[in-house]
Amino acid sequence: MEAYFDNNATTRMDERVLETMLPFFKDVFANPSSLHRKGQEANVHMEKSREKICEILGIEPLELVFTASGTESNNLAIRGAVKAYKKRGNHIITSRIEHPAVLTTIKELEKEGYEVSYIDVDTNGTLDIEQLKKEIRETTILVSIMHANNETGVIQPIAEIGKIVKEKGIIFHVDAVQTVGKLEVKPKEMGVDLLTFSGHKFYGPKGVGALFIKMGTRLTKVLTGGHQERKRRPGTHNVPGIVGMAKALELCEMERKEDYKREKELRDYFEEEMLKRVPEIVLNGKEADRLPGTSSVTFKYLEGESILLRLDFKGIAVSSGSACSSDDLKASHVLLAMEIPIEFAHGTIRFSLGKYNTKEEVDYALEVIPPVIEGLRNMSPLWNEFINK
Repeated sequence: MEAYFDNNATTRMDERVLETMLPFFKDVFANPSSLHRKGQEANVHMEKSREKICEILGIEPLELVFTASGTESNNLAIRGAVKAYKKRGNHIITSRIEHPAVLTTIKELEKEGYEVSYIDVDTNGTLDIEQLKKEIRETTILVSIMHANNETGVIQPIAEIGKIVKEKGIIFHVDAVQTVGKLEVKPKEMGVDLLTFSGHKFYGPKGVGALFIKMGTRLTKVLTGGHQERKRRPGTHNVPGIVGMAKALELCEMERKEDYKREKELRDYFEEEMLKRVPEIVLNGKEADRLPGTSSVTFKYLEGESILLRLDFKGIAVSSGSACSSDDLKASHVLLAMEIPIEFAHGTIRFSLGKYNTKEEVDYALEVIPPVIEGLRNMSPLWNEFINK
């Protein structure tokens, strides 16, 4: 049997999404910026897709910009905002657990002279709201906080943060790549000015993302070239991807409550059984509000890469960190921020379930994982030292 438990990295495309996209590769293929009939036909479909997404998010079509990925959307939001508001100040607030697409971008800005405050999280991975309040200055121009963490699934109190930030008149950016399509996300109701998401995280295509820009929010463009997206993001539109992302979000919205319930039940069953079957493990963020399908498990006295490879040999796909940085053997910055000892952080595996996972797959994983862990621990000097204390 094979089991794919890496849905936070990317999801399998829904077949209904693929069917919707196919005509836009071979029939309605023209550039939507072209003035001829075929171009305008493609443009009509693209704008209908925009309207569909906006209706679900509770925003206006003029407030949505299409990009090529969540990473590009984050860059456009962060770089565009700080450049647009640089006369107000040079201070940015973010958290220690952000995705590399946010943290790396902000660290680059720090090198350019911007001042940055990194907010801590507690041992469950929840943001320290009081520290955030204290870090706000007269020169603060941007707060960037993710909605849910890609490694642990822990959900941050975005509406509460939004209220605090808005009272100070500061631009608020939210990386919602892990939550759009899984949770109800209404950026305006949450006090958000800029919100990022990406189609491949909710059973849509790769290579297409979007950025919500609240009306009145200034943003300096990051890319230069064409006039697309009201001159905010140049480049030929990915019409098949846009159509597919809209269809995927529509399907997720229709099925969201049912999928949420089912994924949470599978995740909870998996975690309960893991605690019974494998000693010396930690479920990271277990006491916090989490995404329904995400389980971050620390297997003490082991290296995550060895676990991942053994499970892969058995047909089980998991992650030893975020997929965007899984080739980096450093311990997860997210887990270290949660005060997990570095030697244990290295032994953490992320299991992220999605709508296509079954109980049979979970049962298979529960059969395979205990002997894999036992075998690896028998070879681990740290484990032998622990049991011989």
